[in-house]
Amino acid sequence: MLRVLRDGTYAKLFSAQVIALLGTGLLTVALGLLAFDIAGDAAGSVLGTALTIKMLAYVGVAPLIAAIVDRLPKKAVLITADLVRLGIALMLPFVTEAWQIYALVFVLQSASATFTPAFQSLIPSVLPEPDDYTRALSLSRLAYDLEALLSPTIAAALLTVISYNNLFVGTALGFAGSALLVLLTALPAQPADGPTLPFWQRLPLGAKVFARTPTLRFLMLTNIVVAAGTAIVLVNSVVYARGVFGLGDQALALALACYGIGSLLVALNIPWLVGRLGVIRTMLTGAAAIVAGLVTAVVVTVVATTTGAGWPVLLGTWVLLGMGTSLVNTPSSRLLADASTPSNRNLVYTAQFALSHACFLVTYPVAGWLGAVNLTGSAIVLTIIAILAGAAAATIAAIGRLRTRSNQLTGSHSPLKT
Repeated sequence: MLRVLRDGTYAKLFSAQVIALLGTGLLTVALGLLAFDIAGDAAGSVLGTALTIKMLAYVGVAPLIAAIVDRLPKKAVLITADLVRLGIALMLPFVTEAWQIYALVFVLQSASATFTPAFQSLIPSVLPEPDDYTRALSLSRLAYDLEALLSPTIAAALLTVISYNNLFVGTALGFAGSALLVLLTALPAQPADGPTLPFWQRLPLGAKVFARTPTLRFLMLTNIVVAAGTAIVLVNSVVYARGVFGLGDQALALALACYGIGSLLVALNIPWLVGRLGVIRTMLTGAAAIVAGLVTAVVVTVVATTTGAGWPVLLGTWVLLGMGTSLVNTPSSRLLADASTPSNRNLVYTAQFALSHACFLVTYPVAGWLGAVNLTGSAIVLTIIAILAGAAAATIAAIGRLRTRSNQLTGSHSPLKT
């Protein structure tokens, strides 16, 4: 897996990703605690609203900006987005009202909606070999998982000596480091094949590729499953830790770290799993794990809200949800790379970015707003959503011929056939 770091360009881009992720991890913890300070037991509602606004920025802003900047120098686009995120992070410690959180989160996440698809779409050009790209995907997922593990741990340690507001400074430093590394990286030249399409033709191009590609329709359904599992963790962890179990700030960091541990355990083995099972079956296994985790979460919630017991079981459930998320998300970019060309890759990745986050426009309000009224009911609804989407994805996989040009989506021994 680590051999892809011998490529100097990818090594710098990967380092930029790691540094930015560490800062983002501190932001996740700090934002949850800020929401609890402002709203108390209604923190889940505030955080759910903030995360819904984040998704609105991702869904509404990402395709527009991608179409606008598609032919601009990638380096300038990435650095500008990082600098905008840095500035917003430095403003968050001064927030005193919920509406201020909402406004700043929208701007920050609009910048992220510019940065992330452009960044991800560069990697297939840097590492064009499918095996190297799979290793890069696993390494990228490993970075996300280590962030989920280390950032809460670092945050918990820092919270013993500083207030949570100072964690936002760490976020700003992460974005600054990312911008510097991108500045120092020699990025691949942009493709010049074919005429440049006008804005209004570029805008829907990625969505059109999704609509006509069976593997990407399958990916869309697994996005829904992931959104259901992720929402209960990111939105309601603070409610479980502080409200249900009556624990301290460090308990939130521990819960998020458990989610990261589960994802990390899987990410280390993704190249082997994809080689044995193929992309499709690996993702279906992950969807099943998420459904199982949500069913367990319903039981834990019922027990916890009536007896106050079950904190260790909740942590184990978060580990399972992290494992399922990694099984779905890590190999999924193989589907995107195979279904796109160098000239439209940024727009296809942006479509996935927008469409996958559109799922959270449903699951975040369910976790936050419904959870503020009835935590058990929220967990049940999220479970139903995941079951329905998972069943539809399995149906497509069972009746379709989900294969790519690399012919490795369903495993080398038993390709999926009609």
